[in-house]
Amino acid sequence: TEQGDSQVPDGMVASGGRYIDPNAPMVALTFDDGPYAPVGNRIMDCAEQYGGRVTFYVVGNRVNSYKSEIQRMYANGHEIGNHTQDHKYLQKLGAQEIRQQVEACNQAVAAITGEAPKTVRLPGGGKNSTVLANISQPIALWDVDTLDWKTRNAQYTIDTVLRQVQDGDIILMHDLYEQSVIAAETLIPELTRRGYQLVTVSEMAELRGGMAAGQSYGHFR
Repeated sequence: TEQGDSQVPDGMVASGGRYIDPNAPMVALTFDDGPYAPVGNRIMDCAEQYGGRVTFYVVGNRVNSYKSEIQRMYANGHEIGNHTQDHKYLQKLGAQEIRQQVEACNQAVAAITGEAPKTVRLPGGGKNSTVLANISQPIALWDVDTLDWKTRNAQYTIDTVLRQVQDGDIILMHDLYEQSVIAAETLIPELTRRGYQLVTVSEMAELRGGMAAGQSYGHFR
């Protein structure tokens, strides 16, 4: 339910059905390569239990297979980001195909939610001047890379995050693997216990100076 301005506690910001303290530590957990409901729904279950929200960078050609997961992300205040239509490495493409990859994913998401993603994540983080010139949304990269897709080891993912995490970080994980959601189910309560608010990329950006189209961001300090 939407909160009226008069109900927002002093110094807090209402967002995603909860309150965020702009002056307290926060991190953005992000999950690439989905949607994949057996993993994504468990991530959302855990995040919501602890009052957090996360960001899913979805591949457009998967979206129609997981409409109910996409609808839940949107309805419950998680962020849906654009991870291109076919997970192509954009730095290897020409201008027209870069635009097509981004726009097709925008349209796939908007067809279900009514709203296109606000931010783009480049597959592999690959960028060059052509990529930057042909993407009209802000680009969210990361500064904590868990390598969860490579290790498929929950404890390694947990240890990597807890060793490196700082206020303002964007943390890279994936919405595909059992070991990734096992890690998330430990990290979400532990990060919360350590005083981090779990926010979406756009929430953190809005509270930390904003984002510009065609610019890339790995964190918000």
